[in-house]
Amino acid sequence: MSHLNATAISRFKHLKQLHAQIIQHSLHNHNYWVSLLISHCTRLRAPPFYTRLIFNSTDQPNVYVFTNMLKFYSHVGAHADVITLFHSLRISGITPDAFVFPIVIKSFGKDAIVLHGHVLKTGHQSDRYVRNAIMGMYAKYGPICFARKLFDEMSERMAADWNSMISGYWRWGKRVEAHKLFTLMPERNVITWTAMITGYSNIQDLATARMYFDEMQEKNVVSWNAMLSGYSQNGFAEEAIELFNKMISSNVQPDETTWVSVISSCSERADPKLANSLVKMLNEKNVRLNSFVHTALLDMYAKCGNLEAARKIFNELGAFRNAVTWNAMISAYTRVGDLNSARQLFDKMPGKNVVSWNSMIAGYAQNGQSTMAIDIFKEMIKCSKNIKPDEVTMVSVISACGHLGALELGNWALKIINENQINLSISGYNSLIFMYSKCGNMKEAQRIFNKMKQHDVISFNTLITGFAAHGDGFSAIDLIKKMKKDGFQPDRITYIGVLTACSHSGLIKEGEKLFESITTPDVDHYACMVDLLGRVGKLDEAKKLIEKMPMAPHAGVYGSLLNASRIRKRIDLGEFAANELFKIEPQNSGNYVLLSNMYASMGKWGDVERVRKEMKVIGVKKTTGWSFVEYNGKLHKFIVGDKSHERSDDIYKLLMELRKKMRVVGYNVDKESVLRDVEDEEKEEMVGTHSEKLAVCFAILVSEKGSSIRIVKNLRVCWDCHEAMKILSKLEGREIIVRDNNRFHLFRDGLCSCNDYW
Repeated sequence: MSHLNATAISRFKHLKQLHAQIIQHSLHNHNYWVSLLISHCTRLRAPPFYTRLIFNSTDQPNVYVFTNMLKFYSHVGAHADVITLFHSLRISGITPDAFVFPIVIKSFGKDAIVLHGHVLKTGHQSDRYVRNAIMGMYAKYGPICFARKLFDEMSERMAADWNSMISGYWRWGKRVEAHKLFTLMPERNVITWTAMITGYSNIQDLATARMYFDEMQEKNVVSWNAMLSGYSQNGFAEEAIELFNKMISSNVQPDETTWVSVISSCSERADPKLANSLVKMLNEKNVRLNSFVHTALLDMYAKCGNLEAARKIFNELGAFRNAVTWNAMISAYTRVGDLNSARQLFDKMPGKNVVSWNSMIAGYAQNGQSTMAIDIFKEMIKCSKNIKPDEVTMVSVISACGHLGALELGNWALKIINENQINLSISGYNSLIFMYSKCGNMKEAQRIFNKMKQHDVISFNTLITGFAAHGDGFSAIDLIKKMKKDGFQPDRITYIGVLTACSHSGLIKEGEKLFESITTPDVDHYACMVDLLGRVGKLDEAKKLIEKMPMAPHAGVYGSLLNASRIRKRIDLGEFAANELFKIEPQNSGNYVLLSNMYASMGKWGDVERVRKEMKVIGVKKTTGWSFVEYNGKLHKFIVGDKSHERSDDIYKLLMELRKKMRVVGYNVDKESVLRDVEDEEKEEMVGTHSEKLAVCFAILVSEKGSSIRIVKNLRVCWDCHEAMKILSKLEGREIIVRDNNRFHLFRDGLCSCNDYW
């Protein structure tokens, strides 16, 4: 049959031509030719259905036909088919030869331990390739000591045996043993060196990984990729790009893995110029891009802010989109705050995974839509039974609960963490400290902090910021001392937190001392000092500090001065601060309201009206004040004079009853809290239905007698409501916690934690 040319087979169509000739000569059921055809199918990656058709053409396949078919399935990654065919081989009564076992052991994975007995029975344990496969199986899946026992029993060892053991030790976190074997190995090859580079990269020891890389006499593309991946996956973008340039100058041809690593590093840099130069290089080299490279490019464009290019790649991928591609595009939209586009993709995405849900939950949480973040998390828990939340999920959810001040929801989220046995890292515990602090439970926030085995700067800053919001200056000062004692260096956030705490507590000497200790205070630190000086009545000193600032003041600086001027009724400084604020942020209604408040408190109704007219002319609308109370897993929201709530009749009835009780003990409405020149009776009605008063009445109606009441308000609580809450806390025997946009107020037994200083 010499005229059948079985050697010049370079393309699939050539293979089919040979197959046709074999059929014409009625040789298609001969094991020799079937085995040869399957071998060519493996080399050319022929379709599995076609290859199986060839296999089925022989009635009694011999061991060579079985072996070649097993090789084909293994080559295309069809491990389940390898296992099924191996069982057929054994049932057929054919004794497998030594070539079969390395293939089958690889496909069986961790279950390959059962094949060790078959090898011993068939007497193939002396074959070095079979022995290496078994040892490799133990090295990969364990116990690693079994692999070492086989290794030590070998009289002669191949380089592959050493490499399997070294890689196995790295996989099981045994760095010392891997290093010892590397040192003892008589002749190392590229695979050996690459295993060491990958091992040290995986434990984030990039300096040692690079040392091994530089010592290599010969490097192939896999070696370069190992070092590039090490840099890329550990956030060393600069080093990865520098190494890539060196690789190009060394005339090493990059492959798909190279490009994914380099593109990922460009993504971390988020540098559009670098991204464009990389794409230009891809085009110049006519690189064939697979789906992994396309996905990396999509992510790079997204992080560089070019969503149009990212979406173009996403659309072009079509059926080749995978979960990573979808998630990258969803994250890209959430990153720029386009939550509608992100949600549209999310709803269309087939086969969502935990990363998909995390992207949407974090997207809502990080873009100020905390309620939506919690709602979609509830949907995840309800609809996706096979997808379990992880720490990333819970950090976003807990943070959202904190922003809302929703303690019930926060405790529910903590219950889910415990039920799913989610181990929290420092980041997870920090989010719990944040949540409890923002929900007004500093005792629990401190307990979490003290429970942590390890802290970072964020742990300290989060708790300090909590103390600041609660006006606990002394605890904040003690914590920064502990922070320094524990070896942590305070950062700008730390100093802002402690200075704010001093300001809310009136600790002028402590605040000044701390401010002087800051090497290079920034504009936010100056704003804190202006606030501190203003609150204790040193307004002229505050003005002088502003004039001495080495940088231009921002809105926070003048805002602090304006608020202090309102409290102290210093019209001259108040007008100065307000005029500066109107230049910096002309659309911020809060500045106009503060100035108007100041005029109203002094009966300057003409000036109040003038400010109101200015707001109308430039189109500035006063922010609507609201308060909410959490009850039964929902947030019940109220605005001034609100009668839309389902229990409004009960709320207003209770409000009237409480007013009478309050008057008996000396409560008088603070009419200065009204910004309009109207009759006293109307003023009383306007102040009397402020949102926080409605919220506290609702809370009294639905909560157990004597339990704490928690209210969140989006604006600063007015003086009248502040006085009312103090009286109500005593009359009702309740602890009332109000979080406004500035700080916490804990009302108990007729007193407030702020000591009327806010």
